[in-house]
Formats: sequence, structure tokens, C-alpha cells
Amino acid sequence: MFRLVPDDTNIPFMKGRKIGIAFSIFLSIASVILAFYPGLEKGIDFRGGIVMEVRTPGPANLGALRDATSGLGLGDVGLQQFGSDNDVLLRLPVQGDEAATQNAISSVRSALESAAPGTRILRTEAVGNRVSGELFTGSLMALGISMLAMMVYIWARFEWQFAVGAIVTLLLEITKVVGFLAVTRIEFNLTTVAAVLTIIGFSVNDKVVVYDRMRENLRKYKTMPLQTLIDKSINETLNRTLGTSMTLLLSALPLALFGGDALSGFAITMVFGIVASTSSSIFIAAPILLFLGENRLRRGTEAAAAPATASR
Repeated sequence: MFRLVPDDTNIPFMKGRKIGIAFSIFLSIASVILAFYPGLEKGIDFRGGIVMEVRTPGPANLGALRDATSGLGLGDVGLQQFGSDNDVLLRLPVQGDEAATQNAISSVRSALESAAPGTRILRTEAVGNRVSGELFTGSLMALGISMLAMMVYIWARFEWQFAVGAIVTLLLEITKVVGFLAVTRIEFNLTTVAAVLTIIGFSVNDKVVVYDRMRENLRKYKTMPLQTLIDKSINETLNRTLGTSMTLLLSALPLALFGGDALSGFAITMVFGIVASTSSSIFIAAPILLFLGENRLRRGTEAAAAPATASR
């Protein structure tokens, strides 16, 4: 059977724990700063406005289309070519009530028809200020509730040290994803929120696999130093961890490369999140557990094992 790493792999991951945690904290702090300046590229879901997908009869002349729409008094009009040479994505700021929105759409349609006769509007999407604000607040609440639920689940299944290690690692991961979105200028919209929620679920599953093996080894090797035990547990689950990550990467990469404008943001965010989550399970979550449970986990395990031995 094919294995990504040999069964007898014995990499001393915990030797680089201080560098790993320090580097992760640095990246997370930088990501938080980037989230405020220059900030995230919010999509129409969160900032409101009008998005129109336009197809011209021939290769689009963005300069002519921009000249035709900029003089309509509708605010800052953004045009972006995507897909084929004929496809253009046009963005308008919020225009006010529904009547103003319809008037703006009609004006743009007329201007485009004049600049490039035969132009068709394939899709129009409008989101108001109030709706976009509610969607943004709801998305942040969904992320917060998701992380809280994950923490409660791990706290109930493992000792509290595992839960603290997992939630701190999750926070570091999510801030890195936010920084990645800020640097790449990928739109932060409902699709990318879905990607972040998916990353959280994958990350917790990845950590539970490693934590389960650590708990088994704590009961099996009662005199082994915790650092050695954690290294052993990570090496024993390395094939499964890398195998799961590679499977997800192979699923997400085609979407990132060929998924088009609608799916590329989701897929690219997923690819980054998978890499960040896999590395943090080894270099962040485990060192935090080592720091918190050096003596406490050992006593707790022995105390739990003593009654079981007595009952037999």
C-alpha cells in the first residue's frame, strides 16, 4: 500500500516548537493589521451595490465602456474583464431605494448599448446597505458560534488543555486566512465565509485525529516524557494527516484553476486554509498542548487509570 511517509518516521517536531509558535504569532498579528489597513476587499454581499455581468458582441473595449458609464452620475463605476474577452463584470455603488436602483440599471444598459451595440446583460444583482450590513453581522456571528461550538465539543471530549490548544490554534489559523484575503484582494463575501467555515471544520477534525492518538499514548506510555510522546503521536498520524490534506487539495485545486470567477475565491481560500491548518496542527496545536499539559496531563491520566486498575 502506498504511503506518503514511512511507518518508522521519527521526526522531532517539538524541537522547533518555539520558532513555530513565534512565527505563527507574527503572521497572525500582521494579518490583523492588514485586515484594517488596507482592509478586506468586501464583495457586494457585505458592502452593498449593484453587480452586472455583461457580454459584448466582440472583444470588450474597457476604455470605451468606462467612458460611457462614468458620466452617468452613478458614483465610482468599476469594470473588470473575466472569463472570455467578451465578458465584463460591472460594479456600481449603492443607489438608494429600489426605484433608484432600477433607474441606474436602465441608464447603464442604455450607455453600454450606445458604446457597444449588441451588448447583453446576462446577470444583475443588487444589495442594499441595510441588507449588506445584516449579512456581514450574521457572517461574523456564524464564525463566532462555529468556533465556540468546536471548543465546547473538544472540551467535552478531551481534557481542557486540548480545548485551549485547539481554540488558540483556530484563532491563529483564521487570522492568517483573513490576512491572505487582504493581501490577495480576493473578495470577502458569503462564498469566502463558507470557505472559512469549511476550513474550521477540517481543522478541528485534523486536530481530533492527532489528539486521539496522544490520549491513547498517554494511557499506554505512562513514563515517556510528554515531548517525546507528542512527537511519537504526530509521526504515527502523519500519513493520515497528509493523506486527508492531499485529498482535499486535489479537490480544491481544479476549482481554483478552472472554476471561474464564481468559485475561484472559495477554492483558493480553501487551498491556503488546508495548508495552514495542516501545518498548525503539527507546529502550533501540539506545542501549546506540551506547554499546558507538561505535568497536568500526566497526573490526570494516571488518576484516571488508577481506579480502572483497582476495579480489575
